[in-house]
Amino acid sequence: MDTSRDHDNTPVLIVGGSLVGLSAAVFLAWHRVPTVLVERHTGSSVHPRAIGYTTRTLELFRSVGIEVPRSVERGGPPRRARVESLAGAWHEEYPWTPHAQGGSPDDFSPVHGTAIAQDRLESLLRARAIELGADLRLGTKLIAFDQDDDGVTAVLNRGDDGSQYRMRADYLVAADGGSSTIRNTLGIGRGGRGLLSVQRSILFRAPLQDYLRHGVVQFEIDHADLKAFLTPYSDGRWVLMLGDDTERTEDEQRAVVRQAVGRSNVPIDLITTGRWELAAAIADQFSYGRAFLAGDAAHQLPPNRGGYGANTGIEDAHNLSWKLAAVLGGTSRPELLDTYDSERRPIAWLRHDQLFARADYKAFLDAPESAVPIIDDTAMELGQLYRSAALPETGADLPPRAARPVDRPTGTRAPHLWLDTTAHRSLLDEFGRGWVLVSDDHAWELAAARATAELGVSAAFTHIDAATAPDAAAQFRIAYGLGPAARR
Repeated sequence: MDTSRDHDNTPVLIVGGSLVGLSAAVFLAWHRVPTVLVERHTGSSVHPRAIGYTTRTLELFRSVGIEVPRSVERGGPPRRARVESLAGAWHEEYPWTPHAQGGSPDDFSPVHGTAIAQDRLESLLRARAIELGADLRLGTKLIAFDQDDDGVTAVLNRGDDGSQYRMRADYLVAADGGSSTIRNTLGIGRGGRGLLSVQRSILFRAPLQDYLRHGVVQFEIDHADLKAFLTPYSDGRWVLMLGDDTERTEDEQRAVVRQAVGRSNVPIDLITTGRWELAAAIADQFSYGRAFLAGDAAHQLPPNRGGYGANTGIEDAHNLSWKLAAVLGGTSRPELLDTYDSERRPIAWLRHDQLFARADYKAFLDAPESAVPIIDDTAMELGQLYRSAALPETGADLPPRAARPVDRPTGTRAPHLWLDTTAHRSLLDEFGRGWVLVSDDHAWELAAARATAELGVSAAFTHIDAATAPDAAAQFRIAYGLGPAARR
């Protein structure tokens, strides 16, 4: 074994360099936590997978200085239609979210959900992680690991020359996918509906932009001889997804794409194909000792109109990263890390159950109707509620989510309000790196300073100035549930 780097040390080692692992690297580096990420591949998959990113995900990226480009085709929630083919009969359009209440998530946020191919987003995340100081080691594979009371020792393999070395980390983040080696090594089981089907996908280029002129960007192909799903990646690439798990030659791939398009003369430029398991499975626990599961390693959630897969994993990474930063920085006790499982695992189960309450996966139910009530996307995305030891006011009597972000019990995301519309500055922009005390009363600034001095924990003060921004001050009191007695 090569010993030239046999004593590498890092506070956090992330295994897996796809969306969730890269997001964790960015969030940790943003908190100035030295982080090493290892990924066995040397770059993104040729076949991008995820495409839709929710308002909440875009808020989290905005908080760490990542600006995700707006989708070319999509404005607002993606529209879906059931069609015979692109050129054939269009049968019906489906609502994005059934039973929507009180607007979309975009109405309560400074940002908007978007569509971008996963490989393009991963490129942005890699660049930002490196800029913030994260150590990304692509082409490096985890061979084995062991943990004790003080940390984790990992054996890593350099893909370029096959040499191995050890790394010592305080904590290990497993972002190594649905078949997670780390989860399996830890002996953590999974619950949920399990394997639903095996999917095949064909990634291709074709001149099909004209079919997007009506604003529909997702097409459920419903033909007597073909059941499939077709959608663009907003960059000239399209993907056709098939549930028959059939191996096809290139000529057969072009033929089935043309069948979905409904034209025999359209030129098809094949890029690659994919084969993947459509599954719904939740790990029995999201942490074990000093190892933490995130993303698909913690929960496999199949693609759906709520965007629960990658987006849920990115939210995992954010929740875990600030807690690791607080513990490693000495401002919180290690017990804070216990709240990662108690906060994030119920969210995974909430989303798992929503999948089968909605039309996308209703066919997998054992009963004609789901007993789970449908929750609209605004509540699911911005009203989800955390219960943990860190939030003693979130008792069992509270619902799993608020109906809207402004109907805010303790434990949900802080409401957005504009502090400066000209500068596009939201109150959410004040949050993200440390503790923040917000008030429309300047007297609280002294309290923040005293807390910082006495506790050694920095608490920034943000003043909502009623003199210069009366509308913001009034909205602040309403959105945050503050009455006259709560102002001092």
